[in-house]
Amino acid sequence: MTQQIVLITGTLFGMLAVIFGAFGAHALKKILTEEQLKSFETGVKYQMYHALVLLFVGSYFETPSSAIYYAFVVGIILFSFSIYGLVLSGAKGKKMKFLGPITPLGGLLLIVGWALLLYKLSQTIHN
Repeated sequence: MTQQIVLITGTLFGMLAVIFGAFGAHALKKILTEEQLKSFETGVKYQMYHALVLLFVGSYFETPSSAIYYAFVVGIILFSFSIYGLVLSGAKGKKMKFLGPITPLGGLLLIVGWALLLYKLSQTIHN
């Protein structure tokens, strides 16, 4: 994985998190319940946290690990985007329930990404 791809991906996810956050705070505030809005905000927060991690990974490592990159990217998509889908479909009264089991898989991949990052950092520090 190249540094440029990791940095561009992190930047893209960060930009989308700001857009989705603004969308949630302004446009969705009128149509979502308090609980739905909180869930949507959770998706945005986790997306931003992991966008920042991708920026760190792309900046810190000359050759970023593909496994770390894909764990975070797929984790963000499965976790945050499934939450967006659940909330928005629920607000329209047609909740896409099949997305429910996808969210924890995304969370698991985010945890795997952190574990891989911990391992890679420990290898870097010891060498």
